[in-house]
Amino acid sequence: MAAALERASRHVHQLELGPDTREASDLHIKVALDGATNWVLIGGPPCQAYSLVGRSRRANDLTFEDDKKHFLYQEYLHIIRKFSPAVFVMENVKGLLSSTHGGQPMFARIRDDLRNEGGDAEYVIYSLTVPDEPDNLVPRDFIIRSEEYGVPQQRHRVILLGVRSDVGRKPTILQKREKQATVREAIGHLPAIRSRISRGNDAVDLWANVRSLAHRMAKDSVDGFAEPLRPVPPLGQEFVRGRDTPVDTELQRWLSDHAIGGFANHVSRGHMEADLYRYFFAAAFGAVNFRSPLLSEFATDLLPNHNAARLESKAFADRFKVQIWDKPSSTVVSHIAKDGHYYIHPDPSQMRSLTVREAARLQTFPDNYAFLGNRTQQYTQIGNAVPPYLAYQIGNIVSELLN
Repeated sequence: MAAALERASRHVHQLELGPDTREASDLHIKVALDGATNWVLIGGPPCQAYSLVGRSRRANDLTFEDDKKHFLYQEYLHIIRKFSPAVFVMENVKGLLSSTHGGQPMFARIRDDLRNEGGDAEYVIYSLTVPDEPDNLVPRDFIIRSEEYGVPQQRHRVILLGVRSDVGRKPTILQKREKQATVREAIGHLPAIRSRISRGNDAVDLWANVRSLAHRMAKDSVDGFAEPLRPVPPLGQEFVRGRDTPVDTELQRWLSDHAIGGFANHVSRGHMEADLYRYFFAAAFGAVNFRSPLLSEFATDLLPNHNAARLESKAFADRFKVQIWDKPSSTVVSHIAKDGHYYIHPDPSQMRSLTVREAARLQTFPDNYAFLGNRTQQYTQIGNAVPPYLAYQIGNIVSELLN
């Protein structure tokens, strides 16, 4: 273990990029490259200045225009200019396409800078989804919709592929799947577990009584819901023994590793008793209607006791979002670390939000990838990631360029 940690420490560096740290970061890169010229730069600038959520939060903030996050992409440019990678892959949120600074579109500025600021090298900027010539591409051509490429999640991101002009090759594009991967395909065969009750007695009989009452309420309030209750499942664990069967699809083969003999990080967070009723209702509604309910469709007794919910503000209308078995999930973002309301498990009988392992599977982390740190940190790592299965496909395209 000590040797592995020492080896990793030689390759992994935690450093805030900026003008004051360029000397240190340049040295790390120079040592890692050891004279290599055909190498790949992967990354992207922080998204807070470009995301729709971040911009809406600061809509009336007069200091937002001066936020240095608008221009942190210039640190990425610095690395390209100084070390001239053969290929670079830059990722960011879709909000980048509509973001402006000083009235000028940020995407056009970044794209032009990446194309023209390669030091002694020039770069051609390609789309990974549209095979047109680079000069014919429009901003929306750089959006990758992950659910179209085998990822069981509706995750839309902007990714630019830059190829140094002397490489002399045009990349292929990602290949769309005929059928979208689903929540069921990703997590439907994981062992069933129950949630915990927070802020009170977590006895199994109390949880079972809550579920029985929630079941009766759902049968009364959700037209067409008649699913019987199954036996009370056990609590999850940091490692739950079991086998993932069947392993029939390309995605399942990517995710599974039978040699492990089970599943790491498969334990539910605790939920308030009031939320258990809401989660059961939402899952029952989703099972019948194939969509998540809006707050206006919740019984009055299930609504949170605060004005934002009861006034049905537009931003709060989908405060409790259940994932639907036979569709891709909604986007797994780092907010999952704060609460599970947007990530309710589709099985009413489990009455809970997604575990770290389930969120990881929707993000396409294989089961042999374990997450460390506290649970908040684990969820954050998952929510901030690019889906590994999508990254693998992009990596194959890059490999073809360099080989």
